[in-house]
Amino acid sequence: MLVPGHGSKPAESGPVLMAASVATEPLRAAADTAPAANTPAREPSFNLATSEAIVPEQPAPVDGLKISSQSWRRGGLGSNALVTFTLRNGNDYAVGDIEISCAFARRDGSHLTDRTRLIHDTVNMKSRKTFARMHIGFVNVNASGAKCTLVAANRI
Repeated sequence: MLVPGHGSKPAESGPVLMAASVATEPLRAAADTAPAANTPAREPSFNLATSEAIVPEQPAPVDGLKISSQSWRRGGLGSNALVTFTLRNGNDYAVGDIEISCAFARRDGSHLTDRTRLIHDTVNMKSRKTFARMHIGFVNVNASGAKCTLVAANRI
């Protein structure tokens, strides 16, 4: 909407507030502009406080899941990484489709490569499960260490 006299002023930045309008009475002719004396005024049906109720976020399934132990070794002529790890599920529900990411490093600690793997298995609530010699992917022959972390999981 353009307001006369404000067209040449620069725009100001600030918070933008949205407003809603609710028609409480039907439109009347110009001669009949006075409201009837016996009709009560209705409250608008839009309430900003209740329309944007904040719902607390649920913790992600991966928050209650952790890797309690892990080790790795080479397989397949030394080019494959085989990781053994134990997952502990502290959630009150089972989790599945767990995604892990393993970072491989040289002997001096410099980063070499990352590999990600999706595990199509379920870890029951308040339990642990060991995954033995899981193929994570191909790694550089200079890799001497691995550190795996949890990326995502789905609630079941």
